[in-house]
Amino acid sequence: MIIKDLKDTLSKNQYPGRGIIVGKSADSKYAVVAYWIMGRSENSRNRVFVEDGEGIRTQAFDPSKLTDPHLIIYSPARVLENRTIVTNGDQTDTIYDGIKKGLTFEQSLRSREFEDDAPNYTPRISSMLEVEKGEFKFSMSILKSDGGDGERCNRFTYKYDNPKEGIGRYIHTYMENGNPLPSFEGEPEIVELAGNIDELTDRIWNNLNEDNKVSLFVRFIDIATGKTESRIVNKNK
Repeated sequence: MIIKDLKDTLSKNQYPGRGIIVGKSADSKYAVVAYWIMGRSENSRNRVFVEDGEGIRTQAFDPSKLTDPHLIIYSPARVLENRTIVTNGDQTDTIYDGIKKGLTFEQSLRSREFEDDAPNYTPRISSMLEVEKGEFKFSMSILKSDGGDGERCNRFTYKYDNPKEGIGRYIHTYMENGNPLPSFEGEPEIVELAGNIDELTDRIWNNLNEDNKVSLFVRFIDIATGKTESRIVNKNK
């Protein structure tokens, strides 16, 4: 198992797009999730994360400059009992509603595909953390076009029971910058998770591309108690 240095992995990619990292802290005390958004257009960059109950939502920083809310205004994080759902789109709500109806994480996403933003066909990346009675497990998913073919959707789900301490699984929408943007390939990357919530927040934010980064959300969930601590960083202030 090759564990990548998080700083190097982030700093060497000009445009990973939206990214999710999920794992267990090095001291084994916390379930960890981080989610960020990036943007190349003025509309995409005109956003901030704001708290919304136990979760967060995106919001236009300057409403007068918002030209198209489609695909950019949504709730990246919602909480349902012992489950924390974090995604890069409105499929957060799809998973939340599906779980309430008794569906699994994977079943809930069967009604969704990649985003309708040809020619990129941005993948939908999703995660769900489950913390209960001192135990932690999580799932991740990517729904992506078949090699840029907008008529075909490939679905991949990854489940991690009893995650190893100090390890995060990292999935992002794009392999790199480009036109069109090349979709993420392969299994979620394995990255090191070191430090407390502030140290991890700084490590991620400071190594995302300065021109393209927009907002970052990081949450630590105490595996023993379920109590949470979160950080939000917005470039727009």
